[in-house]
Amino acid sequence: MPDIIKLLSDAVANQIAAGEVIQRPSSAVKELLENAVDSGADSIEVVVKEAGRTLIQVIDNGCGMSVTDARMSFERHATSKIKDSKDLFAIRTLGFRGEALASIAAIAQVEMKTKRVEDELGTQINIEGSRVSGQTPCNTANGTSIAVKNLFYNVPARRNFLKSNNVELRHITDEFLRMALVYPDVSFSLQANNKLLYQLKKSKLKERIVAIFGKNYRERLVPLEQKSSIADISGYIGKPEFARKTRGEQYFFVNGRFIKHPYLHHSVDNAFSELLPADSFPSYFIYIDTEPDRIDINIHPTKTEVNFQDQQHIYAILKSAVRQALGKHNLTPSLDFDVEQSIDFRPPAPGQPVKNPFERKADDFNPFETSGRDHPPRRIQPLEKSNLQNWEMLYEQGMDEGDQLPERITGRPDGSNERRSAGTFQFAGRYIITATSRGIMVIDQRRAQERVLYERFLTEMETAGAASQQELFPQQISFPPADAELLRQLKPELELLGFSINDLGKNTFVVSGIPAAALNNNIRELLEQILETYKKEQADLGLESRKKLARAMALNLSLKALRPMETEEMEALVSQLFRTSMPDTSPGGKKVVSIISREDLEKTLK
Repeated sequence: MPDIIKLLSDAVANQIAAGEVIQRPSSAVKELLENAVDSGADSIEVVVKEAGRTLIQVIDNGCGMSVTDARMSFERHATSKIKDSKDLFAIRTLGFRGEALASIAAIAQVEMKTKRVEDELGTQINIEGSRVSGQTPCNTANGTSIAVKNLFYNVPARRNFLKSNNVELRHITDEFLRMALVYPDVSFSLQANNKLLYQLKKSKLKERIVAIFGKNYRERLVPLEQKSSIADISGYIGKPEFARKTRGEQYFFVNGRFIKHPYLHHSVDNAFSELLPADSFPSYFIYIDTEPDRIDINIHPTKTEVNFQDQQHIYAILKSAVRQALGKHNLTPSLDFDVEQSIDFRPPAPGQPVKNPFERKADDFNPFETSGRDHPPRRIQPLEKSNLQNWEMLYEQGMDEGDQLPERITGRPDGSNERRSAGTFQFAGRYIITATSRGIMVIDQRRAQERVLYERFLTEMETAGAASQQELFPQQISFPPADAELLRQLKPELELLGFSINDLGKNTFVVSGIPAAALNNNIRELLEQILETYKKEQADLGLESRKKLARAMALNLSLKALRPMETEEMEALVSQLFRTSMPDTSPGGKKVVSIISREDLEKTLK
């Protein structure tokens, strides 16, 4: 039998390696930006066309390269940063493995122009699919310009898996902003399809954050600083009152590198735990500086995951730093030590009866009830033995003609004259209970509302028939750059649903009208939640854009769990549910209706 194991060709091996490093256009942008920063540049320009599919160009005014270095930079594992294994634990630069340019050149057509200050002429190199097609002297500015054309042209399967241009551009913008946030002393610009998206001048960190996220952030940020022998922590955290309902601006940087670290994120959440509701998320821009030998950044191809040698200590230091910053700016609750918090131990007056402090209140006692309500809540009387003799009356209510339920729910043909029970009530503030010929029907009220709203929104987008409620005082709302771009993309569909949105530029919008279904909602929070839910729906490639938006709207406008409902309201919801196309399934594919059969009940009661 002949030998079957063979060495891969360099071209194939480079394409495989490129798959680990360059996963999408934003990966190439990240690698090129890191190289530009490492070159010592203080001005970096990024130009993309068709979300990086056609062109990604990064231009810097850094140190440039010699003729030999320019050619060597495209070889795999050719680097000026590492000489032996010890250097892996003393890394202070962004790029160090020598894989970026080799990986990009394996799956694209690349043109590099580079020149050192001391050289009269620069060098131009053209590479296509890892093969050098030309190297010539050229006139060019000091620094380096790299143009990546037709990314994944020779790996069509990878190219086919790319998302829409809007999605890919958001990923590119994310990588660009991460770099801009960690190097405020470098000017950055981003141009997409001949449109200038960002022009960021050199500045201090706070000014850079404000330039990216909007002027309203100037008053939202609290400085953070903590020095220790293990790590120095600095940056800014958002004030609790400006926390968002979705994960927004949450950035960790370690030694000048953006990272993702759930453990450290938990530390920040812990520090805010007494200040924020459970469904709110704080903003933060946190920079951690530590000795290189205390971290390992070589554990993932994208270098966004980091192992800390003193992880638990850094967790504690970070939590303390955040709490201290909040305390310094009077954002955490504190005791007023100027007022005596004493306990009154005086005995009762002569003849005054002594009350039991643990005296049991009535079963329907509500300490939060106010007497000024127009409609006092119904009180459920405790079930006593004297009432047991009439218990049958609870279930002997007459049957009336209700909406016809589908055969799969009732067990009888549609249109049958069989009557259903008029008894409808709510259990645990979340479930609607009613009776059918097959047994007890249990309906998840939130999922039912999702189904009803989902189909309503789809119909409204098809017919443009949504009612809009004009706001007496239009609201001006700013969004993070990626969310602002997504909102622009969804604006036509949102307006079909009843929103009136005017784009003011610089990621700021004015909302002057909202759908009737969105009344009594916080508009900023609602739009943030819709955008966040829509982004999560991007993973479903087979779903149309309008269906994704309808699902996002329905999910965020549906009834919340533990919401009490009146009988008429429950019956109306059930009626609307069974007029939809799929009443037993939510838009997300979850079960809405369940039947507990008589047989199951009898088994339970044996």
